[in-house]
Amino acid sequence: MSVLSLIIKREFVSKVRNKSFIVMTFLGPVFFILLSGLIAYLSSMNADVKKIAIYDPSGIFIDEFESNKEYNYSDVSLVDFETLRTNVQDELYEGLIYIPLQDSINLYESNVRYISNDSPSLSFVSKVELLLNNKITHINLENTGLDVQLIDNAQANVNLVLEKSTGETTIKGLNEIKVIIGGLFGYFIMMFIIIYGNMVMRSVIEEKTNRIIEIIISSVKPFQLMMGKIVGTSLAGILQFFIWGVLAVIFTFILSFVFGLDIVGSSNNVQQLQSVGQELNPEMALELQAYITEILSLPLFSLAFYFILYFIGGYFLYSSLYAAIGAAVDNETDSQQFLLPILLPLMLGVYIGFFTVMNDPHGSVATIFSMIPFTSPIVMLMRIPFGVPFWQVIVSLAILFGTFFLVVWMAAKIYRIGILMYGKKPSWKELYKWLRH
Repeated sequence: MSVLSLIIKREFVSKVRNKSFIVMTFLGPVFFILLSGLIAYLSSMNADVKKIAIYDPSGIFIDEFESNKEYNYSDVSLVDFETLRTNVQDELYEGLIYIPLQDSINLYESNVRYISNDSPSLSFVSKVELLLNNKITHINLENTGLDVQLIDNAQANVNLVLEKSTGETTIKGLNEIKVIIGGLFGYFIMMFIIIYGNMVMRSVIEEKTNRIIEIIISSVKPFQLMMGKIVGTSLAGILQFFIWGVLAVIFTFILSFVFGLDIVGSSNNVQQLQSVGQELNPEMALELQAYITEILSLPLFSLAFYFILYFIGGYFLYSSLYAAIGAAVDNETDSQQFLLPILLPLMLGVYIGFFTVMNDPHGSVATIFSMIPFTSPIVMLMRIPFGVPFWQVIVSLAILFGTFFLVVWMAAKIYRIGILMYGKKPSWKELYKWLRH
């Protein structure tokens, strides 16, 4: 057995035998399900109803404000203004909509105030302004002699039908669905890089501080040691993901058995969901079928295949940097100055993915960042559901793996020198000098 394979085996075994690895592998999904359930429960809970006082002695606007689950409006037009201000200060009311009496309806446009201890949300302000604007507009129309009821009846409500160039009808929000699906794959890659990249770095720092590294280096080359740590840790992470996948399949079969759902045939699933939707609402059933059809038509298998390739390339690219940082420092505190340049491209990739790919998946910005190796594992996976030309994926992967070999070569230089350096915090200038040796 070669030296590299021995190092890989050692790193893999040490990771999978760790108690924290075992606990997170089997209890991690449980924690995730419980956390998701808690978030769903908290989001379903109604927020505290906010009491809003309305001072409107004219009586023109008071009927426009209807209480709901979020806001409870109270007519306090007969109460003295200073008393109301004191009530707001004492938090008897969340806020006060103060509409003083005016001589002309148009004067209300600039003389309405909202008084509160805390700044209101933008949605609340917009809602109040819309109610007041609509009422003032209706009164102005009535003053000109127009029939407001006829105008209201003439208001159109356009429902835009989305259709592909091939003639097939599509659904609204499909871009958001594609970004979410691609974003989940990209998010898994980012989290894997951060979690297991830090494992590689901590492993190097631990062996360096314990002076075990001096004994290891006497029998293996630094490059072999670095690659062994990277590959061994990655195999442990892949094993963890595989176990989670198996647990997910088992959990799905249990749910299907309990609720009597067929999880084998996708067509049967669609029919089951459609029949449930028809019992509730026929229109909902058609919409549900359209969403399921669109999701199943996405290149899910291609996305899963490319996920594996970008997962491997992205992890090895970043983990080599983590290993170099671990070799250059003596403790995790000193590593913080070097970690920020690693994390920034990952955060930039997420930002580009959610704010650019959604609106323009084939634009220049999205295309360029899907080629840059430090952001391509996230951005390209978000672009693939939109249909990316095959040559762009090939070029992106070639650049990613080419950069990986270059970074590994550079990281090995830092690793070779830094692994035996003690007691001094290196600077960026010193790291550059190490690269030149």
